[in-house]
Amino acid sequence: MKTVAVHNLGCKVNSYELDVIEQELTASGYTLVPFDTVADVYVINTCTVTNIADRKSRQMIHRARKLNPSAVVVALGCYVETSADKVSTDASIDIAIGNNRKKELVAILDNYFRDHSSHPLTFYDDSIKVDSREKTSYEEMKLKAAPEHTRAFIKIQDGCNQFCSYCLIPYARGRIRSRQQADIMEEIIGLAANGVKEVVLTGIHISSYGLDRGGSELISLLKKVHAVKGIERIRLGSLEPRIVTRENAAAFASMPKLCPHFHLSLQSGCAETLKRMNRHYSPEEYMEGVNALREVYEAPAITTDVIVGFPGESEEEFQESMDFCRNVDFYEMHVFKYSVRKGTAAEKLGDKLTDAKKSARSDLLIDMTCKQSKAYREYFIGREIDVLFEECEEYDGQLYICGYTDRYVKCALKVDSKAEGESLSGEILRCKGSAFLNDELMMVEAVK
Repeated sequence: MKTVAVHNLGCKVNSYELDVIEQELTASGYTLVPFDTVADVYVINTCTVTNIADRKSRQMIHRARKLNPSAVVVALGCYVETSADKVSTDASIDIAIGNNRKKELVAILDNYFRDHSSHPLTFYDDSIKVDSREKTSYEEMKLKAAPEHTRAFIKIQDGCNQFCSYCLIPYARGRIRSRQQADIMEEIIGLAANGVKEVVLTGIHISSYGLDRGGSELISLLKKVHAVKGIERIRLGSLEPRIVTRENAAAFASMPKLCPHFHLSLQSGCAETLKRMNRHYSPEEYMEGVNALREVYEAPAITTDVIVGFPGESEEEFQESMDFCRNVDFYEMHVFKYSVRKGTAAEKLGDKLTDAKKSARSDLLIDMTCKQSKAYREYFIGREIDVLFEECEEYDGQLYICGYTDRYVKCALKVDSKAEGESLSGEILRCKGSAFLNDELMMVEAVK
């Protein structure tokens, strides 16, 4: 049988889709092998969120061709959608598949091997439309078992209607399409029966879940998932800040399985910068959401994304954003230096900053988030916490079973053998934080 190597770039949605693709490839008789080995087929699930993502996508495609010049190289996803001109002339690619036809990969490969011996690139356009008059259906995919065993990503929607001025994703993923609740529940119930304890509800813009059917359905879906026997934890992917009203925060808190770990996308703490970004909230509205969560949870983990060096960002605007981030006091910030994306509204904006200026601002925010994150983790020293353990890791010659709290703080429990550690994988244990192995890993002791 043929061997296949896969590589994923980008978001949790891509991770979910590639998990399903791997499942279908193995079910069809392909043997999965590591990406850095010789394979008959290479599948690269690409990303286009930044220029760096584009470059990494091309690098992995070209690496695959070098690993085996006679292999079939398949490029999937967002880079294919937004860079069709480059993809169509890239000699390293044999098959290019857009975002809404990923589930057809096995059938496409079967046809390819049957019909081609010497061939040009075959391009499978998924016909995603960003025009509101065009409707693309949700591409149904279903995961039967989680590669991580204890945790599974669950894709609940696709597409985005926000059209932030810097972002290509609506052009790569199309308008919002919500998955049917019955299909989501069938998948989660099946995963729970196979031992999955934690699910992460993800999508391109999950805050819009249900809006294409007439109204928000996120809370109603959460209540159904919360009732699934065997599921102990539920996490949410990135949320639009405006969805965190006091009413919704109270609804979140009423579901004990929902982890108090919320990623609220910020991008800038400056009102004027947010306007140029075409973000649909103010810093004040964002802070209202943060406060709503902190009113119903003790020390919720609040994480975010921040872009520095957006066109026109003055020193005063950057300082305003810095001050806002300091006041929010995030658990973690993911800091990105702005890069121009061809075809976006921001491409036409003047007053672009130098790379040196963007790097200097990025360094300041990264230093801030390192300090804030350390302080947040230190809060749990001496406190009792529940840890879902996952896998064994070794540090300085000592073996530990490692896992995460509901607030996504990584923890390590000493074990005497790998067998002892593996016996705890998938278990949630009450522990107490004791010390730190490093800046990001907290040692714990089991509470007797």
